[in-house]
Amino acid sequence: MTIIHTNSVQRQLDPITFEVLRRSFEYTCERMSQVLQKASFSPIIYDMVDYSNAIFDPDINLIGQTANCPVHIAAMHFSARASLKQFPIEELGPDDVIILNDPYDGGTHTPDVTMTMPVFNEGTLLGFAVSRAHWTDVGGGFDTHIAGEGLRLPPSMLYKGGKPNTELINIIRNSSRTPQYIEGDINAQLGALRAARDEFIRLANKYGVDVLRQGMREILDYTQQVTIEAINQIPDGVYEASEYVDSDGFIDDPVRLRVKLTVAGDRIGVDFTGSDPTAIGPINSPYANTASAVYYSLKFFLNPEAPANAGMYRQIDLNIPENTWLNPKWPAPTLGCTTVASSKITAAIWMALGQAIPDLIVAPTCSDANWYVASATDPKTGELHVFTDLPAGGWGGTPNHDGMHVTMDPLGNCQNLPAEIAELLFPIRYNAFEMRTDSAGAGRYRGGVGVHVEIEFLGRGEIIWMECSRTREGSPGVNGGLHSARQRQMRKSLNGSLETIGGMADDGIWHSAMLGGIQFQPGEAFVFESTGGGGWGDPLSRDPKLVSQDVRNNIVSKEQAVNLYGVVLKDDLTVDQQATNVKRAAVKS
Repeated sequence: MTIIHTNSVQRQLDPITFEVLRRSFEYTCERMSQVLQKASFSPIIYDMVDYSNAIFDPDINLIGQTANCPVHIAAMHFSARASLKQFPIEELGPDDVIILNDPYDGGTHTPDVTMTMPVFNEGTLLGFAVSRAHWTDVGGGFDTHIAGEGLRLPPSMLYKGGKPNTELINIIRNSSRTPQYIEGDINAQLGALRAARDEFIRLANKYGVDVLRQGMREILDYTQQVTIEAINQIPDGVYEASEYVDSDGFIDDPVRLRVKLTVAGDRIGVDFTGSDPTAIGPINSPYANTASAVYYSLKFFLNPEAPANAGMYRQIDLNIPENTWLNPKWPAPTLGCTTVASSKITAAIWMALGQAIPDLIVAPTCSDANWYVASATDPKTGELHVFTDLPAGGWGGTPNHDGMHVTMDPLGNCQNLPAEIAELLFPIRYNAFEMRTDSAGAGRYRGGVGVHVEIEFLGRGEIIWMECSRTREGSPGVNGGLHSARQRQMRKSLNGSLETIGGMADDGIWHSAMLGGIQFQPGEAFVFESTGGGGWGDPLSRDPKLVSQDVRNNIVSKEQAVNLYGVVLKDDLTVDQQATNVKRAAVKS
C-alpha cells in the first residue's frame, strides 16, 4: 500500500487542469450530499439539511466540502484523525468505515454522527471520505454529565471490507428513541461515502495519481494565498470583544466568552483567554467545535469565494485555554455546543472584526440555532413520536443592505422543519408560522426579522430538550445600530392564556431558556418567538421611505417607526416629511 503525503509545493499544474480538479473536489462532495439527502430516513437530515460531507487528502487535510453546516466542517478533520489514531491506515482496507460521535474524541455533540472511509485505488491511498449527519435521537437529554446526553461512541469499526458490524448497529438502535431511522441513516451516509470513493477513483484513473496528488497540494496552497492577501488588507492591531450565553440551564448567570484577535502581517491570532470556566450545564464546546466556529466565522470576511479547504487554517493561530467552557474536559456536557456556543463565538469574532473593518462588517445574527427536541403522543394509537426543529431568526444589517429574514444562523445552512411535513409525520398542528413584527434591530440598515411559531400537541407532549439564548437582550447592533427584540418561549393553555417558560415574562421575571422536561397536555401549544439580527448604523439615518415600506409589510410597527427611526407616518402610511424632520432633529439634540 502506498500512502501519499501532501506538502506545500510550487505551482505545476496548468490552469485548466487545476480548475477542473478544484471543481471536481467540490462536485464529489455535492454528489455525497445528494445521495445522503435522498436516502436518509430522519427528517432532520432529508428536510432540514443538518449534515455535511467532505473529502480529505491522505494527511487528513480538508480539500473539498459542500456548503452544508459550516460548524461541522473544520471539526470533521478532528473526527477523521481520531478515527485514524484508533485504526491506523496500515490496518485499513477498501470499504472499511469507522463511526464516532464522542465530543471528546473529535466529535461535537452526541447527535452528530461521523463516518470516515479511506479510499484506495489499486492499493494506493487516495484520501478519505467523511460524512457527518445529525441523527434525530441517540438517547439522553438535558444533563450535567456527558453520560446523560445519550450514546457516546468512540472510534468504532462499523463496516469491515463492506460487511456491517451488526452487533454495533443493534446497540445503536437500542439506544435511540427513534430506532426506525437508524439503519436508514447509516446506509445513507454509507452511500455518500461510496459516492466519494467512486469520484476519487474516477479522477485517479483519468489524470493519474501524481496529478491528483499535485491538485490536492495546489488547491491548499491557493486558498492559503488568498487568505494571506485578505489578512494583509486588515489593519494590524489587537481587537477584542465579548459575548455570552444567557444561562447554562442550571445556574442563571450568563456564561461569557472573551476573544482577542491579533492581526500581524499575514496572520491572525485568536485568543479566548479570560472566557468563563467549564459550565455545569450542556453548553460546553469541545476543542474541535470551537476551532471550527473560529474558522467559519473568519471565512466570511477573509476568503468567502476561495475554495473551502484547510489552506485557510494555516494562517490562523488558536489559543483556547483548557478547562474553559470553550475547551472543556470530560465529563462536561456538550449537547448545545454546535447550536449555541458556536453562534456566540461567531458573534464575538464579528464584533471584534468590526473594530478593524467597520465598513465591511455585518451585525450579529440571532446567534442561535434555537434547537429543540420534542415528543408527541398520538392520541389515537398511543404511539410516541420524537421530532426536532430549528426556528430561524434574522441576520444582522450589512454595510449596504438590510439583514435577511428568518434565516438559519451562520453555523449551518439548515432549514426549519416544514409545517406540512411535520403535520404529516407527527401528531401536531401548526397554528401559526409568521414573521415577527418589531423583532429586528433598528439601523440605517436594519436586521432581518425572526419568526412566531405556534405548535399544538394533539396528544400529550414534552419539550425533551431546548436551548435558546438572546432572551436577556436581543442581537447587538454595530456602528450605531440597535439591539433586536428578545427571544421568548411560551406554553399556550386550552383557554388561550400564555405562560412564559423561557425568556422574559410580562411580569418582568426572566426564565432560563436552556431547559428540558416541559410537559404539555393535549390541545396545549408550544409558542416560540425568535429574534432578528442587529442593526447596522444609526437608525435616524435610514431612508424614511424604507421605514414606511417596512410598516406596510408589518416588519416594523408604526410606533417603532416613530420611537426608533424618528419617522412620522400619515394615516395612509406615507411619510410626513416635515414632522419627520422635526422629530429627528429633536432626537439628535
